[in-house]
Amino acid sequence: MEALIEIDYTNDFVATNGALTAGKPAQAIEPRLMELMTEFEQKGDYIVLATDIHDENDPFHPETKLFPPHNIAGTKGREFYGQLAPWYQAHKNESTVYMMDKTRYSAFAGTDLDLKLRARSIDTVHLMGVCTDICVLHTAVDAYNLGYKIVIHEKAMASFNQVGHEWALTHFKDSLGAEIQD
Repeated sequence: MEALIEIDYTNDFVATNGALTAGKPAQAIEPRLMELMTEFEQKGDYIVLATDIHDENDPFHPETKLFPPHNIAGTKGREFYGQLAPWYQAHKNESTVYMMDKTRYSAFAGTDLDLKLRARSIDTVHLMGVCTDICVLHTAVDAYNLGYKIVIHEKAMASFNQVGHEWALTHFKDSLGAEIQD
C-alpha cells in the first residue's frame, strides 16, 4: 500500500509575501502537486497533509533562533496555498485524507504518522512539498529509518535554496535508496 505525503504547502512557504517563502520555485510546482493529489485521491490511496505549526515567539522551539516566525497557529500564513486550499476543503472529511500538525522538520517527529501508516499497511511513501532540503529531507530520512520505501516527486517539490534542493535530490537517491519520479 502507498501514501502520498504533502509537506508544508502553505502561504508562509509558498506565497510571494510568505514569511519564509520559497517563492516562484514553490509556486511553479503547484500544477504537479495538484495532479498528484487528484491521482492519489482517485485511486483511494491515503493522503497526508503534514503541516508545520508554531506558537508565536516560542522561546523553547529551536527554529525560533533560525528562522523568522512562520506558520503561526491561526494565521493566514499557515493556510494552504492556492489550489490546495479548496481541494482540502472539498476532501477534508474523507477517511483517506489526514491533515496533521507537525512542530519539527520531519512529519514523523513527535506525531502519530507512523502509527497511521502502519494501521493501513502502508509500506511506500510518496513525498512532495517544501522545502526539499529541510522538511522533505528530514521526513525522508525518518521514513528510511522506519523502513518505508520512498518515492520522491521531483517536479512537486521546491526550496528557497536551489543548491540545497539539488543536493537533497541526490541524497534521496544515493543515500536513502529513494525512487525519483517527475
